[in-house]
Parts: sequence; structure tokens; C-alpha cells
Amino acid sequence: MNRQNLDIPNIACGAIFMLFGLFFAYQSLDMDIGTAFKMGPGYFPLLVAGVLVLLGLIIVVQAFRVAGEPIGHVAWRGMLFILPTPIFFGLTVAGLGFVPAIFLTALIASFASERMRIVRALLIAAGVTIFSTLVFVQGLGLPFRMVGPWLGQ
Repeated sequence: MNRQNLDIPNIACGAIFMLFGLFFAYQSLDMDIGTAFKMGPGYFPLLVAGVLVLLGLIIVVQAFRVAGEPIGHVAWRGMLFILPTPIFFGLTVAGLGFVPAIFLTALIASFASERMRIVRALLIAAGVTIFSTLVFVQGLGLPFRMVGPWLGQ
């Protein structure tokens, strides 16, 4: 096979899967594995790590068998607005409270699209906040503070 047919991004992706799988498999060996009928705390992590290694191996093998497509445009705006939002929520939910933290998180994430306008983003954030409050606080009964101490509550 010549070098032009190698799918380097998929080879790298498969190798990363396998490395993560091997790392977590090694970490789970310190715990009691148990058996399939009496699972120990290390059984499930070892199983998931094995699946990661297997998926990585499949991806690497496929990368050598099928020519891949070139990497296209990277959506940097989406990454900059979507990836930090769970971290933002986690850092602010205790201080702001559930409702303001969810609202601001949804508002920030909505600007991942270049076509998003402020009125539409505010409506989406309000809808996500109402839905999340109904599901997590009312429906599931999770004990979130609606408004936190940073806002005087």
C-alpha cells in the first residue's frame, strides 16, 4: 500500500482510542475485577477499556483498507462556544443557581452558529431553561438551588 492511500487521521484516532483504552485497563487492574455474575468495581471499567481498544483497532485496520477523505474545514467557532459551556455550567451552578447558570450556558452555546441573532438566542436559552427546570427540578426532584448566593439568595 502506498503512502497516499493511508488515512492518517483515522490511524491517529484509532491509536488514541487504543491508548486511552490501555490506560484505563491498566488503571482498573488495581481494583477487584470479580466475575460476570459477581462483578467487582473494576469489572465495568475494564470492559469499557476493552471496547475502546477493540474500536481503536477496528478504526486502524479500516484506515489501512479504505482511503480516507481529506480533513475539511474545522468549525472553530463551534468548538470555542460549545466545548467550554459544560465547564462554565459546572463552575457557576453553585454560585449563580440552577436557573441563571442554565440560562447563561444555553445562551453561550447558542452562539456557536454564525447565523444566530440575539433575540433568537435569548428565546432558545429561555426555552432550554424552562425545559431543564421542568425535567430536572420538577420531574426528577433534584435538589438544585434555583438562584444562588452570588445573586443575593
